[in-house]
Amino acid sequence: MADAIVAEGLVKRYGSVVALDGLDLVVPEGTVMGLLGPNGAGKTTTVRVLTTLLEQDGGRATVTGLDVVADAKELRRRIGLSGQYAAVDENLTGFENLDMVGRLYHLGKRRSRERARELLTVFDLVEAADRPVKGYSGGMRRRLDLAGALVAKPSVLFLDEPTTGLDPRSRLGMWDVISELVAGGTTLLLTTQYLEEADRLADRIAVIDHGRVIALGTADELKAQVGGERLELTVGTAQDARTARSALAPLAVGEIVLDDRGHRLTVPVSGGADVLVDGIRRLDAESVKVLDVGLRRPTLDDVFLSLTGHATADGAGGTAGADGEKQEELGA
Repeated sequence: MADAIVAEGLVKRYGSVVALDGLDLVVPEGTVMGLLGPNGAGKTTTVRVLTTLLEQDGGRATVTGLDVVADAKELRRRIGLSGQYAAVDENLTGFENLDMVGRLYHLGKRRSRERARELLTVFDLVEAADRPVKGYSGGMRRRLDLAGALVAKPSVLFLDEPTTGLDPRSRLGMWDVISELVAGGTTLLLTTQYLEEADRLADRIAVIDHGRVIALGTADELKAQVGGERLELTVGTAQDARTARSALAPLAVGEIVLDDRGHRLTVPVSGGADVLVDGIRRLDAESVKVLDVGLRRPTLDDVFLSLTGHATADGAGGTAGADGEKQEELGA
């Protein structure tokens, strides 16, 4: 299998801010690579370099075998990009937006119109096709923007946080569309802050922080780095929590964590369902009132917390992350 995307030692600076600090990345053809990280981590800058919108200060990168700097003009004909914000003309209709993209790709009048109608059907926008985009909902605009990225049938598609701002139903619909594209052989580079999105769509995930890839692997491989399972329980009172902590201590393979309210415990364990049964018996023997109990594997959130010390939710990354994101926008 050939590599669709190769980045070696990418460096990009915005003044004193280092957005990319020697980033390396390889994406095989026909696979989905998820870039996971907080605001300011370098995800958007990576996409902009790989799609020829920014020129790196160091390192090199190729997409479909073409250098992103030396072969930029030809490369733009082969790739598709959907950014964080829908790049559509509000005064045109949905059909006119897609037809215009086709013309810009030199598909010709007839083919541009055919392709526009095809994509309006795929993205469930037929009824709104001849209405101005200014009247579209946020979810409809995102679908139209993604349709625009597919007009020229690119072999490599870049999606920069494609579901940000969508309601849960629209997000699930977008995931279905993306899954179908990948099934058709498209290579996809997906940036996201949504852990569930990366878990569901990506073949491999690169965790980025401070402009570097700090972990790389499948979702299961990354979760295995954290190790173990968690026995989680909620009890009725603070006294129950103290009793439960003592009762479950012999089962713990690490530090037992008690939440701020003092009613919820997380116990690192090993042994699967057997340890869950054993734990419940111990709690019953001590007459602990258990409101909820369960056993779970580590999540991608656990992975990110373990690797970086902070989560990936919106606003994560603190002031430094916000500054970094601002610098990325200035570099567009």
